[in-house]
Amino acid sequence: MTTPAAAAHPSAAPAPAGRQLVAEALTPDFGFYLGASSRLAERRTPMQHIEILQTPLFGRVMRIDECFMTSERDEFFYHEPMVHLPAVSHGRPRSALVIGGGDGGTVEELLKHPDMARVVLVELDGDVIDMARTWLHSIHRGAFFDRRLDVHIGDGHAYVMQCTERFDQIVLDLTDPFGPAVALYTAEFYAACRRVLAPGGVLSLHIQSPIHRGDTLARIVASVQSAFPIVRPYLQYVPLYGTLWGMAMASDSVDPLQLDAAEIDRRIADLRLPDLQLYNGATHHAMLAQPNYLRALLATPARPIRDGEALDDPSLDPGLNAAPRVEVVG
Repeated sequence: MTTPAAAAHPSAAPAPAGRQLVAEALTPDFGFYLGASSRLAERRTPMQHIEILQTPLFGRVMRIDECFMTSERDEFFYHEPMVHLPAVSHGRPRSALVIGGGDGGTVEELLKHPDMARVVLVELDGDVIDMARTWLHSIHRGAFFDRRLDVHIGDGHAYVMQCTERFDQIVLDLTDPFGPAVALYTAEFYAACRRVLAPGGVLSLHIQSPIHRGDTLARIVASVQSAFPIVRPYLQYVPLYGTLWGMAMASDSVDPLQLDAAEIDRRIADLRLPDLQLYNGATHHAMLAQPNYLRALLATPARPIRDGEALDDPSLDPGLNAAPRVEVVG
């Protein structure tokens, strides 16, 4: 969505002919745009609107309900920290559960680990997987066809609540916490995730932006802390999201801060993890380092999110990006 006001502003340079400016609002007062040269594919499923855009900067980009999800050229900024910081801290994960993550990027990173024998992917909308399988091969790199992957199309919340299997690693690769998705950000859901983890298991999730959604971030962290004794928030700039993004790792016994950079690099070498573009011993600790404003935010008491509760955060209003898109052409 490019707002009419932005399109008409005298300082807004027109897009080159044949290109449109596609914008996303992160809050009522902040957003960003991306140039797109074409729409390669589009589906309106019973659940959501899925698009694959071709962009000069990021290559192919997936959008869901007018929000940017992942791109060919920047996906590692998100997927590597979400997967490898907890996995390397664990040491040798052999099984993993992914809730969401239908683009395949998280699964692809998990399957790089040599001892990973089984990954279960639970995605609510099978069309997301189908679109990614067809158009985003450079993100999933064939992971959807790996014999170690077991795909379930259905409700991730229900899957965890009913699950009797235990996993070394859980990755919650979810959409933002509004509407039905809020149920996957509650204290009760995190307690169920801990039950599904094997002893010494690790969980990771994204926790929103500390800049634009600080109160929501603090409440998500408080919810995770209600279920796990060790919770370590960390930060990573994600270009496609237009902002600094928060993530967190939780465990009953594994603390990523107890491993120095040399030990992380040794583990990466022992695991022979291929093609890492971001994660290493130095970035492990850089992401976990908390600037003072984040320390202050997390030191302020926050109320955990409970089942049946909606988050009162205007930046999570899906109507922010529901207005018709205005195309700016030269």
